[in-house]
Amino acid sequence: MRSVRSGLRGHAPRRDRRGRGLRGLRYPVTAPVFKNRAQRFDEMVLEALEPIEERWGDELTELDLAVDMVPEIDQTDPDAMNWPPEVVEDLGVPLAQLVPAGVDRRGLPTRARIVLYRRPLEARSRDGIDLVDLLHEVLIEQVACYLGVEPDSLEAGGS
Repeated sequence: MRSVRSGLRGHAPRRDRRGRGLRGLRYPVTAPVFKNRAQRFDEMVLEALEPIEERWGDELTELDLAVDMVPEIDQTDPDAMNWPPEVVEDLGVPLAQLVPAGVDRRGLPTRARIVLYRRPLEARSRDGIDLVDLLHEVLIEQVACYLGVEPDSLEAGGS
């Protein structure tokens, strides 16, 4: 007697085992649920940056914005670290860093940029609204450092 399993060995498994038809995407590509965490974080960064750009857009044309997953740290003792003023940190962990314009290893000029560290920022927020508020605060501090003004004057909107 021949086993049912031995008779199917030469055939590819059926994708429609229960007669429901082929399955497609559950959500449209444009739905927010379709986006991954990094894409949602990028959208929150842009949302937090929008009011700053509305008021200070002309002064920020030479500034780039970047997102890294985590900061690159050589030292493991957060108490022994002394961060420069262009780093926004919480409990010894950098949340963002302003990298000034300069020259790279190949001798090419680089633009100034703010680097936001996604995982530490996400870890310090309770939900999406809290994250947008935290991102706005961090961006205010970084843009103020870039412009050489106090964060309070930047928030007030005076030029």
